[in-house]
Amino acid sequence: MTFQEQIQQGIPNQLPQPKPYETNINHAPKRKEILGEEEKKLALKNALRYFEPQFHAELLPEFREELEKYGRIYMYRFRPDYEMKARSIADYPGKSEQAKAIMLMIQNNLDYAVAQHPHELITYGGNGAVFSNWAQYLLTMKYLSEMTDEQTLTMYSGHPMGLFPSHKDAPRVVVTNGMMIPNYSKPDDWEKFNALGVTQYGQMTAGSYMYIGPQGIVHGTTITVLNAFRKIKKEPQGGLFVTSGLGGMSGAQPKAGNIAGCITVCAEVNPKITKIRHDQKWVNEIYENIEELIERVRKAQENKETVSLAYLGNIVEVWEKFDEKNLKIDIGSDQTSLHNPWAGGYYPAGQSFEESNAMMAENPELFKEKVQETLRRHAAAINKHTQKGTYFFDYGNAFLLEASRAGADVMAENPTLGREFKYPSYVQDIMGPMCFDYGFGPFRWVCASGKPEDLQKTDDIACAVLEEMVKNSPEEIQQQMKDNIQWIKGAQENKLVVGSQARILYADAEGRMKIAEAFNNAIRNGEIGPVVLGRDHHDVSGTDSPYRETSNIYDGSRFTADMAIHNVIGDSFRGATWVSIHNGGGVGWGEVINGGFGMLLDGSDEADRRLKSMLFWDVNNGISRRSWARNEGAVFAIKRAMEAEPNLKVTLPNFVDESLF
Repeated sequence: MTFQEQIQQGIPNQLPQPKPYETNINHAPKRKEILGEEEKKLALKNALRYFEPQFHAELLPEFREELEKYGRIYMYRFRPDYEMKARSIADYPGKSEQAKAIMLMIQNNLDYAVAQHPHELITYGGNGAVFSNWAQYLLTMKYLSEMTDEQTLTMYSGHPMGLFPSHKDAPRVVVTNGMMIPNYSKPDDWEKFNALGVTQYGQMTAGSYMYIGPQGIVHGTTITVLNAFRKIKKEPQGGLFVTSGLGGMSGAQPKAGNIAGCITVCAEVNPKITKIRHDQKWVNEIYENIEELIERVRKAQENKETVSLAYLGNIVEVWEKFDEKNLKIDIGSDQTSLHNPWAGGYYPAGQSFEESNAMMAENPELFKEKVQETLRRHAAAINKHTQKGTYFFDYGNAFLLEASRAGADVMAENPTLGREFKYPSYVQDIMGPMCFDYGFGPFRWVCASGKPEDLQKTDDIACAVLEEMVKNSPEEIQQQMKDNIQWIKGAQENKLVVGSQARILYADAEGRMKIAEAFNNAIRNGEIGPVVLGRDHHDVSGTDSPYRETSNIYDGSRFTADMAIHNVIGDSFRGATWVSIHNGGGVGWGEVINGGFGMLLDGSDEADRRLKSMLFWDVNNGISRRSWARNEGAVFAIKRAMEAEPNLKVTLPNFVDESLF
């Protein structure tokens, strides 16, 4: 069968042969056993309902073995035989160009070069899934190949509920992931209901088909590192940045450190992912001996090198040993997946990667004890460095939250609402007041032709738009504009592409609309092929996350989720090609609600109308909320937006004289 025929087939009429378990692939760890016997039976029934009854007798023991062995039913037998990668939009079967664009993005999320655990359909973060099993993938791709522009596909946490009649201005796909009743949104609830096959953790851009590899966070990390050094009034050259994690998102850190111009030490316990990041040239050198690492860092400091060093081992060893040797750390953070601390997001010190994985599945309570003990050590070592002048910030991975739950010394001596911890979130100190409040966030695009030359042309178009805009930009956003121009000019030479021909660029609403309009004109003129627009959910308006995206909201509303819900509803009727709303992305199940979108530009007048309507809302919804929280940068930004658009009328806050109290 051809690639197109396999897509159109969906779940095959004849059972494919079982596939061997490939040991050279980076697999998800075994999930802890959480289902009772009756619940296991229910999980098997739920899995078998995808298949005709004549296949149940053969599949039942196989699925039972997967459930016992891995803690989940992945349906490995049904993995497609074709290469999993984003193809040109023209290579996909279908009646709707919008649907073809979504197929392209789904396959990009599962590309072996992009996905963290591709055979388990997990893109990043240890549990950020595109689907729960391979039947869902096959059925979704079949539906997309049949869809017209008068239908909408409804996705329930990885399960394609079906195609429903709609209209051409409606989204082609509406995605929800993990939208639990609030009282059933604890970490063990995810373990249970995911094992049953009825919900999943979509992360932020995994389950919404908008992940573009580590590049997706490189730009934001570069801005964060640059501004962290600005905050301590030190040039990055020769400065030392210490952190951990080389996974799907955290793997961006060494590359960002190189772009910023500092020395980066990034610890990682997983040998496979460390090798992948080194092979991809996202990290320069790997060290397994801590003494050799220290010697190398001293040399880099003396020579003011720009270099990224991976330490294959536990980050706690780095912080403790650097303190013992009196090695000065300028800025520090952590980007392990602490939203998922008991299932592979964070590993305890003092035992091997393999030992930890075994303990995680076989003795989860002891594993939890070891993780919390390590968190206490981790925080204690950081405290020693900060007393010597290190600037430490939480990277929004729930490090401080989980460390506090472990009893670590991370709480502020005099806590205030929104400043409970000893150290700030990077959003509180850097990204919130400098970027999000002014509307700057991670706008991204994918060249659906798959041609590198199209990506180069879009880079040039975006750069030209920004250089024209900066001439008349107000002083308040000059630095942001200059950083973005510097970023886009260096994007090609930094070789950021992994998977699809994609780019990320921090831009405000005006920038996003002007860049998108210029792309649409270039498509209309035949200069480039179609372009998919999107963004990270980690943005101005898409996410309500009290310890990350909205951590610099101090009016008490940071625990509300109105903004994210309004964001996705508003995007859906203003022209998005697909929309998504998730529970749990980035900082943990039950800790956040986040929304996203995708939009296909095809050169049409319709696309031009949609991009202007949707992108304006997508950003200014968040700025208005931040303005109402009395964030002064956001008040400035929303006033500027109202001057530019007469139909925008936003309630502005009145400030209260503190002396009255």
